[in-house]
Amino acid sequence: MNPYESEILPLPAEIDRAPDPFGSAHTEVDQLRTEADHEADEAKAQRSFWRELPILVVIALVVAVIIKTFLFQAFFIPSGSMKETLQVNDRVLVNKLSYRFGDLARGDVIVFDDPRGSAAETSESVVEALLRNLAESIGLSTPQSEFIKRVVATAGETIEVSDGEVLVDGVAIDEPYLSPGLRQRDFGPETVPEGFVFVMGDNRNSSVDSTVFGPIPIGDIVGRAFVIVWPPSNWSGL
Repeated sequence: MNPYESEILPLPAEIDRAPDPFGSAHTEVDQLRTEADHEADEAKAQRSFWRELPILVVIALVVAVIIKTFLFQAFFIPSGSMKETLQVNDRVLVNKLSYRFGDLARGDVIVFDDPRGSAAETSESVVEALLRNLAESIGLSTPQSEFIKRVVATAGETIEVSDGEVLVDGVAIDEPYLSPGLRQRDFGPETVPEGFVFVMGDNRNSSVDSTVFGPIPIGDIVGRAFVIVWPPSNWSGL
């Protein structure tokens, strides 16, 4: 036997499992790198958000204008001509598709272009036009060229106001939306021509309506107001 063989011994298991003196340092470095990467990702996300914000604002404005132009519009009530149904500063939602898929009916509350002609045009920048359309679309302002009234008579009907009552084809119509005791000025009789409707404000003696400017063309109707959306205390259908 080699006299030195007995000195070649296996390493104790404890030596194999000895802790790495640099282990904790590696862990801390990895942790710092992870935190740094996380902060870098957050900073990148914030930069990306601020770069995209102007695009998002423009898209929101365009969508609001499209909705206002073709689908729905919030309409601001600027006067008392529709009291007590609508109060000054109420906002109503107008459905612009109503009469593409349905017929006009007596009692409908409609928004229509001013039959006396639009207000004088004023020049405005693209930004001003977008802001105006946005304000109109959410009901913060009302186009000066649009009115809101109630349909009282349709094409072919003869309307008359006599002894405080509205008569259509000689028969008094039921108008529960009028204030009790309201006295109306005499008018007519007048027959509504084809393609027109006769409109009146619910506050009859303080309304510029068809008793002043005559029946309005159906083509001038913007849409039907169908609900009060503001203030919440006045929420109701129309």
